[in-house]
Amino acid sequence: MPIEGPLRELGIHDVFHLLDLGRETGVLTVTSRIRQNRGELYFEGGAVIHAVIGSNPHPLGEVLLRAGKIAEADLQRARGMQHRGDERRLGEILMGIGALTRGELERYVRQQIAEVVFEITNWREGYFSFAEGPLGDIPAEAGVRLPTTSLLLEASRRIDEWSRISLRIPTLSMVPVLAQSGGESQGRLELIPAEWEVLAAVDGERDLRAIGRLLGRSDFDVCRTVFGLESAGVIALLDRAAAANRSGQDVVDLADFLALADRALADGQPDAAEESVQAAQARFPDDPAVAVAAGRLHLARNEAVEAEQEFRRALRLDPLMAPAHRLLGDALARQGRLPEATEWWERWLTVSSHVSEEHEEAARVHDAIRAAGTLSTFLRNGP
Repeated sequence: MPIEGPLRELGIHDVFHLLDLGRETGVLTVTSRIRQNRGELYFEGGAVIHAVIGSNPHPLGEVLLRAGKIAEADLQRARGMQHRGDERRLGEILMGIGALTRGELERYVRQQIAEVVFEITNWREGYFSFAEGPLGDIPAEAGVRLPTTSLLLEASRRIDEWSRISLRIPTLSMVPVLAQSGGESQGRLELIPAEWEVLAAVDGERDLRAIGRLLGRSDFDVCRTVFGLESAGVIALLDRAAAANRSGQDVVDLADFLALADRALADGQPDAAEESVQAAQARFPDDPAVAVAAGRLHLARNEAVEAEQEFRRALRLDPLMAPAHRLLGDALARQGRLPEATEWWERWLTVSSHVSEEHEEAARVHDAIRAAGTLSTFLRNGP
């Protein structure tokens, strides 16, 4: 059953359900231009047996090493055996030399597959293609089967958990710092290896996105760990501006640039706003707020395509930045791409529910979604 198409027309959850119901065997490839990412999921009889994704290239050996399940010497020994001609998979060699049990191997392989599935089930844009047929030699480290239904249920649970986490961590630009020790004894600190790993990466400078890149862990995984550490009083969270002030950097200029641009746009003076935006871009090229300001300038000039590019850039820098979701919907609507615009407006309603300054826009967005739905229906029905 070869199927393919854009995710905006058939969501990834629906694709999974189709493959599960048909007990399909083959490879599902999902690509996202916005995320510059690509994932491959191997199905056998409707179950997922292997998965890889471009954004997390860390092999199983490194995952086991970071988790403290194997020693560096064991990993080097196993890789050396492969280099000398041992055709067994790395996991099988590690079991053979007694460094790992089968149960531990299968648990971590399942975890790796699940993380890829959870990442891809969050994608709302992109393109999917399923190639049916025998799988042949799969580069899997262990023979496991993950039922599609259980994976989707866990993905839904993670979405609910993410909504709770976002109350304390509204943006990936938050910077964790070690909490100030109080006067009373806190007792012995007992953390699991994953928490120690994140804690060791906390230096008061790296934001959550940078920590994830450093450790090769997903945004969700890092935020969930940081959420637990912050709740336990081990670390505190600062926003980007507070962290910059803490390290002695000057952030007042950025706030001034953005405020000047806002006032100029409100007064209908895009040329004056451009000066402030360009100055901000020169000094703060990787700040998502600057990309949003540039996108708003393009919208004021009715340059919807250029505005879309800036808002997408802002979201690549900070996927949880609420205004960029709403404004991207506006830019897409101006291009007549109403289904995509509606999707981003709906995302904004979810993200902005935890951002008080965004609440006043909710009524306008609801009206826009209804109007887009009415117009799309009218255009589909035709004369």
